[in-house]
Amino acid sequence: MAAQTQTIEVPNDAELMQAQADLWRHSLYYLTSMGLRCAVELGIPTTIHGLGGTATVPDLRAALSLPENKLPFFRRLMRVLVTAGVFAAVDGGETERFRLTPLSRILVDGVVADEHHSQRCFVLGTTSRHYVDAAFALSEWFKKDLASPVPSPFEDLHGARLFDESTPLLDPELDAIVNEGLAAHDNLGIGTLLRECRDLFKGVRSLTDCCGRHGATARAIVKAYPHIKCTVLDLPRLVDQAPRDGVVDYVGGDAFQCTVPPAQAVMLKLVLHHLSDDDCVKILAQCKKAIPSRKEGGKVIVIDILVGPSLGPVMFEAQLMMDMLMMVNTRGRQRDEKDWHDLFMKAGFSDYKIVKKLGARAVFEVYP
Repeated sequence: MAAQTQTIEVPNDAELMQAQADLWRHSLYYLTSMGLRCAVELGIPTTIHGLGGTATVPDLRAALSLPENKLPFFRRLMRVLVTAGVFAAVDGGETERFRLTPLSRILVDGVVADEHHSQRCFVLGTTSRHYVDAAFALSEWFKKDLASPVPSPFEDLHGARLFDESTPLLDPELDAIVNEGLAAHDNLGIGTLLRECRDLFKGVRSLTDCCGRHGATARAIVKAYPHIKCTVLDLPRLVDQAPRDGVVDYVGGDAFQCTVPPAQAVMLKLVLHHLSDDDCVKILAQCKKAIPSRKEGGKVIVIDILVGPSLGPVMFEAQLMMDMLMMVNTRGRQRDEKDWHDLFMKAGFSDYKIVKKLGARAVFEVYP
C-alpha cells in the first residue's frame, strides 16, 4: 500500500516573507543576549555613566581602550543594543552619541546609592556557559526517562544544583557570580515595594525574612520602619557574610530542616519560584508554624512572580522567559494565581489576598 502523501498549507507571499523574518528573529535572539553580555563585560553602561551620561563612539573607544580598527564593529554592536532598548541614540547633530536607558542604568557598576543594585552579575550568570550548555541539552533532557523528583537540565548535565553547596564544587566563579546576581536581582525594587505597599507592614512588630541572604531587604524594612524587629534566616555560608551591626538579627540554618524564627510575619521574597511544588509546601508549612493566628496579626508575606497576560505581551513574555530559566536551571517554576492558591491551601493556610501587583511580581498576604 502506497504511503499517503502529506500536504501542507503554503503561506501567501506576505506571510512567507514575515515568517522568514520571524524565523530570523527567534533563531538569532541569542545574539542580542550575547551582545548584552559583551556590553556588560566591556563595562559600556558604567563607562557612559562615568562620561556624564552620554558618549560618542570615539569617546567609548578611548575609555574602553579598544583598537581603532574595531570602531566599525563597535558601531554595529551599539546599533543592535539601541534597537533592543539597552541604550538610546541621542538625536541631533552629526556626531553619533549614546545615552543610558532605565535598563542600562541598572547595569551601572560601582555606584553607591540607595535602591541601586547593579544587575551586572545577573546578566553574567544567565548568559554563562553553564546556563547556555544546560539550555543546549534541553532536547536530550526531554527524551530521558528520569526518576522523580526530576532534575533540571542544569543538574542533569553538570551534576550540581544551583544555589547549593555543590555549585562551588562545579565552578567557584560561577557560584560567586550567581549568588551576587541573585542578591542584586532579589533586592531590586525594594524601595518600590515599601512605597507602594505601606499597609503591608502596618501593625507588624516582628518579621523573619526567610531565605533573606545577606539581609539587604530586611535592613531596608528596618530603615523605613524602625520599630520592626527583623531576623534573617538563611544558610550559614550566606549569613556569615552579613554585617553584624545590630540592625538585623541573623540565624544560620536550612529552612527545610530548622525552626523558622518566630515572628508576627514571615516573608518569602523571590524564593519559591526556585523550588518544586513539594518543596514550596514544606517551606510554607514551616513558616506557618512560626507565626501567630490571623487574629493576632499573623501572616506570611510572599513576593514572587504572578504569571498572567493582563500586563501586556512584553511583560508576559518576560514572565515566560523567567519560567524557562527556572525549568532549565532549577526544579522550580513561575506560577499563575491558581498555582499559588493550591500551594497556600496545601500548606494549611486558610486564605490569602493579592496586596499589589508590581510589574511581573505580586505581593501576597497569606493567612493561617
